[in-house]
Amino acid sequence: MVQPPPIETSGDAAATTRLVHACNQVREQVARIVVGQDEVIEQLLIAILARGHCLLEGVPGLAKTLMIRTLAESMHLSFRRIQFTPDLMPGDITGTEIIQEDPSTGRREFIFEQGPIFTQMLLADEINRTPPKTQAALLEAMQEHEVTTAGTTYRLSEPFFVLATQNPIEQEGTYPLPEAQRDRFLFHVIVNYPNRDEESEIVDRTTSTFQSTVQSVVSGDDIITFQKTVREVPLPPHVKDWVLDAVRTLRPQDEQSAAWAKDLIQWGPGPRASQQLVLAAKARALLHGRPVVAIEDVKSLALPVLRHRVVPTFAAEADGITVDELISRMIRETSKGPAKVL
Repeated sequence: MVQPPPIETSGDAAATTRLVHACNQVREQVARIVVGQDEVIEQLLIAILARGHCLLEGVPGLAKTLMIRTLAESMHLSFRRIQFTPDLMPGDITGTEIIQEDPSTGRREFIFEQGPIFTQMLLADEINRTPPKTQAALLEAMQEHEVTTAGTTYRLSEPFFVLATQNPIEQEGTYPLPEAQRDRFLFHVIVNYPNRDEESEIVDRTTSTFQSTVQSVVSGDDIITFQKTVREVPLPPHVKDWVLDAVRTLRPQDEQSAAWAKDLIQWGPGPRASQQLVLAAKARALLHGRPVVAIEDVKSLALPVLRHRVVPTFAAEADGITVDELISRMIRETSKGPAKVL
């Protein structure tokens, strides 16, 4: 695969234009292989621009792995896939030290053999099928972008993303992610079934001689530049107020929390939720060609950012009230300033 030339940017408007153009090119490349799932692909792009990680949940056969692999190819990122199983050990992910003998001197020494986490885009497939000890091996890498073993710290290649999948069915013998692990993910994305027309096209493509290839349209250096551009997007005070009100409404211990939240929510989102909701909204604003964040950007991303950070009470679960319903209620009741698109 030939390394694409870096995308040059100059000035705020030019940087935004290059970002939008590059992301549209990535969408086109992914659409060559993956049918539909436009909302999921947009959320993956937003997570990458915001330098975050994604947890994807969906039944088998919805092309989650294919989607992520194609995304990595279109961005010219190194890609590794780990199939999580009950017998997977932490060293199988991060790497381990092995004894190597110098044939000329006969001297033996420990050499660190890098694990599959040393890549730019890591697919952690069915992450809920491995024990917590192995799940925790991802924590440092996801947060610090580095791995420490035997007292030595190794930096991971930038940009670095973890895209994990979990199966919502067949929960017997699985290990649900602890809250600390889930909080490391920017998004919890739900991958739904395709509609009838999309499924018809999937059948036509996969049961015929149809073939398509993916081209690299951006590079890792371009992505790092785009990530810096995202952080430069202004955050209007009324949008920040909306974010703070929304997050604090979902914390039952907070004095600003809604009365229904105190009855239906056991634990609410922490400060990381506010930070990541703002970053994701900045990335979405740029993707939609706007230089400033609007409340619309925050509202549209509240579900994927917050759904894995809210723990309902037993009473809520007994009444069949889902986390998504709680967040949707919060969105309806939180009204700080007009939802204006600039």
